Amino acid sequence: MTKFLAEIDVMPKKEILDPQGKAVTGSMKNLGLSEIHNIRIGKHISLEIEADSVETANAKVDEACKNLLANLIMESYSFKLQEIA
Repeated sequence: MTKFLAEIDVMPKKEILDPQGKAVTGSMKNLGLSEIHNIRIGKHISLEIEADSVETANAKVDEACKNLLANLIMESYSFKLQEIA
């Protein structure tokens, strides 16, 4: 078995309203950073997985994202996988 590190980013879909991002965008003006626009707030998930191959690890992480880590109606996800010692 090989150990892998998955770095997963889950973000609201572009067509979905992001109230937290909108509030932070509005607050940028108060900080004198009015040139910053369209902030979107999501989540970053880091996990370790043991698998026989990188293909199996990719499939398992993808399954975890689809079934638990992301709400596919409102969110999209991407991940990077790297082998660790």
